Amino acid sequence: QVHLMESGGGLVQPGGSLRLSCAAYGRIFSINGLGWYRQAPGKQRELVAHITSGGSTNYADSVKGRFTISRDNAKNTMYLQMNSLKFEDTAVYYCNLDGYSTGVARVTYWGQGTQVTVSS
Repeated sequence: QVHLMESGGGLVQPGGSLRLSCAAYGRIFSINGLGWYRQAPGKQRELVAHITSGGSTNYADSVKGRFTISRDNAKNTMYLQMNSLKFEDTAVYYCNLDGYSTGVARVTYWGQGTQVTVSS
């Protein structure tokens, strides 16, 4: 079992920056990838950024060039650096881990989410 805990959300002005963190606790057999998702009121949850176990990254077009996903294996933590924030970035942000609990059992874990509000 793996427990994920997000932190770093809050209120920020347009054009400002925030760094979200996601700490992982527990054990897993292997990891396929890590990702950040967000969900705004009345909208579906969407993928914001993703990083594979090999380090390849992928970003939603709406955040490309502004957000950066990274991870620190020694700290069992991944990050989402958000710069040049816009009103449209307001949402609850969730971290996700996709992997295997055993050699054949596919599993996915979600954090509880952290609120990011961009407002003047």
